[in-house]
Amino acid sequence: MFPKYDVIVVGAGHAGCEAAHASAKMGSKVLLCTMNMNTIAQMSCNPAMGGVAKGQIIREIDALGGMSGIISDKSMIQFRMLNRSKGPAMWSPRSQNDRMRFAEEWRLALEQTPNVDFWQEMISGLLVKDGRVRGVKTGIGIEIESESVVLTNGTFLNGVIHIGEKQFGGGRTGESAAKGITEQLVQLGFEAGRMKTGTPPRVDGRSLDYSRMEEQLGDEKPEKFSYLDSTKPLETQRSCWITYTNKEVHQTLETGFDRSPMFNGRIQGLGPRYCPSIEDKINRFAERERHQIFVEPEGWNTVEIYVNGFSTSLPEDVQYEALRKIPGFENAKMFRPGYAIEYDFFPPTQLKLTLETHLIENLFFAGQINGTTGYEEAASQGLVAGINASLKVQEKDPFILKRSDAYIGVLVDDLINKGTEEPYRMFTSRAEFRLLLRQDNADLRLTQLGHQIGLASDERLEKTLDKKTSTAKLINDLKQKKLSPELINEGLENIGTASIQEKISVEKLLKRPQIGIEELKTVDQELKQYLSKYSKEVLEQAEIQIKYDSYIDKEQQMVEKLSNMESYKIPTRFDYLSITALSNEGRQKLNKIRPETLGQASRISGVSPADLSILTVYLGR
Repeated sequence: MFPKYDVIVVGAGHAGCEAAHASAKMGSKVLLCTMNMNTIAQMSCNPAMGGVAKGQIIREIDALGGMSGIISDKSMIQFRMLNRSKGPAMWSPRSQNDRMRFAEEWRLALEQTPNVDFWQEMISGLLVKDGRVRGVKTGIGIEIESESVVLTNGTFLNGVIHIGEKQFGGGRTGESAAKGITEQLVQLGFEAGRMKTGTPPRVDGRSLDYSRMEEQLGDEKPEKFSYLDSTKPLETQRSCWITYTNKEVHQTLETGFDRSPMFNGRIQGLGPRYCPSIEDKINRFAERERHQIFVEPEGWNTVEIYVNGFSTSLPEDVQYEALRKIPGFENAKMFRPGYAIEYDFFPPTQLKLTLETHLIENLFFAGQINGTTGYEEAASQGLVAGINASLKVQEKDPFILKRSDAYIGVLVDDLINKGTEEPYRMFTSRAEFRLLLRQDNADLRLTQLGHQIGLASDERLEKTLDKKTSTAKLINDLKQKKLSPELINEGLENIGTASIQEKISVEKLLKRPQIGIEELKTVDQELKQYLSKYSKEVLEQAEIQIKYDSYIDKEQQMVEKLSNMESYKIPTRFDYLSITALSNEGRQKLNKIRPETLGQASRISGVSPADLSILTVYLGR
């Protein structure tokens, strides 16, 4: 009935879709197995892509030839570049998306990808022989052979949904859990654990009073994720809204604590530190009188609203009562309650850097099965696993990104070397080379690598090389071009920066904090004309490279410094709790794990580069 496939991907969420697309694009015959063809690339939680460090990951996926950036662009309803007030290493693109369109665009993209076949059914086990995976076994007993298998099961492995005292099996609301795979993997010698995540209630947008909330508009000049010209920035956008909880909300929620699965021990799995439930927030941060609630539309035309910041597993009557005490929600109608979901994961320390398992050859894990949380984290792992599954079958060298190459490299390295005890999420602080790993230069960093393995198209490579040469030419010209005082001093004074006494190169002028490319255009007409020849991307790239060149050198020194850390011992009884300058999380983690060396401390999840610097000072280095 089935041919023998090169790669079988189990699960069609963000990780599964990227894995199937990448493998197929690289010439492998792929079968994508899902329990429901209608929920391919379902956004199970919030209808948004990107955000701090996550936007960088989407750009990296796009630069390598993945699809998440293009799909996000096609289904976008709002775009914001976060952290614009900070330096470029912190700028992070984020989009609000149309949930239904996002899933539809992904499905259409996969259907139009040659080499991808689909099969709708639960996968209940793997075919394993002589320490190597040989295919999968379906719920109705069909055996499908393949050279490699990528497991991207998300929250479905023995998933249990909790709402108050009620609990029922499921991988997502209204969808059944997947059985059999965990049990088999444990038999084969894998270590498994339990994690939990949650989702907020969804409400009817028609029942909300937006006049009591703050409007959150998209950017005036919205950008997009993909470096390709095949997608266009938005011309019109939908607003989001912000409101806050209050004491009354908190008191109402507390009435349900005795029925909360999280507090009465029914949930064993650890939840995400950075996306806690509302009951967790009011319990952990009892001193805070209010918490922010983001009111996010689910699409262009639907009235459904996602209540971001109100994730909960409390009984539905308590959820409803508390919701209606939020300003603007007095008459809210609930579409579906929030719930927590508990699921199996496999500590990622059992994997190689290619995301292939140590125990079983040609078996790859990607996404939440590795203990991560987030669409972007899942999609990037799917991409890495899909690429490497295809390369393995083709007997080619593996594809591994280093920490200094990409946030994806940081993510994989963290998972493999540190493992995770709680759902792992990406932040800019996890990358020690974040000035190099910006969202604006992902194409310059990665597209050539993506092209070498046969994933990024010729068109992508051409566009990237053109950007590279144009940027280099522009920087060189700005170094050579001199401006005289009589021509530009008036313009400089208008900007509010010091005038000059002698000729100065444009590059030197651009290093001033008050002056960017836009300001340069105002001081000299000839220069304005010259700069108009270049695209916005090239101008931005040149400006960043000129302004931050000395910092990039410092980052290089940091690489060398970190390599010396392995030999530096930390006293056994060192008192981390007394160092108030450390972040709360850094203190907790260091005190718990008690690393022997600075090198080991540097690889603990949650210990940031800033924590390391502080620790170094206290140790008298």
